[in-house]
Amino acid sequence: MGIKNQTIEGTKIINEIESSNLVKTIYDTADSTLIAEFKNGSQYKYEDVPHVEYVKLRSAESQGTYFNTQIAKKYKYSKV
Repeated sequence: MGIKNQTIEGTKIINEIESSNLVKTIYDTADSTLIAEFKNGSQYKYEDVPHVEYVKLRSAESQGTYFNTQIAKKYKYSKV
């Protein structure tokens, strides 16, 4: 598990993730939103995710586990 690739486009940090559930995350530093894309193709946008939380997600041993325990149920989200 881990980050397979990272690109930066303007204020967005895009990470391709090797995980059992997550495929990609897009973090926008301008408005602190995080878009998570899952293997089933669905995408969800999480609001007001602090940058420090995103850094912890990226550096976690398992991004999927960290996402599920620390982000998924703690931040307001909507389907994209």
